Amino acid sequence: MEITTTRAMANITYREALNQALAEEMDRDETVFLMGEEVAEYDGAYKVSKGLLDRFGDRRVVDTPISELGFAGLGVGAAMVGLRPVIEFMTFNFSLLALDQVINSAAKMYYMSGGQISVPIVFRGPTGAALQLSAQHSQACASWYVHAPGVKVVTPATPADAKGLLKAAIRDKDPVAVMEGELLYNVKGEVPDPEDGDFVIPLGLADLKREGEDVSIITHGPTVHIALMAAQKLEKEGIEAEVVDLRSIRPLDVDTILASVRKTNRAVMLEEGWPFAGVGSQVVSIIQDEAFDDLDAPVVRVTQADVPMPYAKNLEQLAKPSADRVVDACNRVLYRS
Repeated sequence: MEITTTRAMANITYREALNQALAEEMDRDETVFLMGEEVAEYDGAYKVSKGLLDRFGDRRVVDTPISELGFAGLGVGAAMVGLRPVIEFMTFNFSLLALDQVINSAAKMYYMSGGQISVPIVFRGPTGAALQLSAQHSQACASWYVHAPGVKVVTPATPADAKGLLKAAIRDKDPVAVMEGELLYNVKGEVPDPEDGDFVIPLGLADLKREGEDVSIITHGPTVHIALMAAQKLEKEGIEAEVVDLRSIRPLDVDTILASVRKTNRAVMLEEGWPFAGVGSQVVSIIQDEAFDDLDAPVVRVTQADVPMPYAKNLEQLAKPSADRVVDACNRVLYRS
């Protein structure tokens, strides 16, 4: 939801926007609480929970042992009896230990109880590659989560989206994974002032981060910024690229994807994750099913290389998606190379 204001919007970081969202939701609803490793005394591994312990106390900002399966399961149980837990994973890489609670409990409880038991829980934290954290700490984890019906997944790319989507996730009646970009926490952007109203972005709505007529770059999460860099490079060559930020990848805003493809007739799918069974596979399948006759060229995908993330800096750069690779992909669908 966009709010109308004459006040200049604050220019704050992605982590500050997430902190605002948590504080506002904990103020609004006393059943909301935050739990995870180092979220209280240490203010969170990425300082997203800074100041929340002093403000809300140790019953609502709870430090846990290093035991992802244990505290994720505790959160699922709390949600089943009416609370609204926000579970912080220090990184979604570690959440693989907790997938049994996420997929087998949180995602399925509403269905298996015949609609009697909802699980309004948020799992949030950083995902994807940072800088030389190597294979076990550099994984884009969205595909593991979106594969299971019952879990919603959002991937905010900007401070405003981070705040608006996290607030919506906390209010949702279903489990929602909020996957934050590990390199985005210091990124600044305009966010509506809390005094101007309740800023919430409904789940399932994509956003046009840039309009264009020649080719659609469809992406989500940190790679939105790579797409925008590529679009700037293409503009210098006379190509106007449209950047579609999915923001929510389950539910997926199919209408916005198809509208963009039908306008430009060419598409590049860009994502941070691996290519095999990735989010892009689903998006391309939808375009193939619903907009095949509108395409003037096959859709091209740009992903991480299909290898564990290398530690060596030069190899890491080669493995990650880049603006140059996106430009090359756009030129291919435009038959310019």
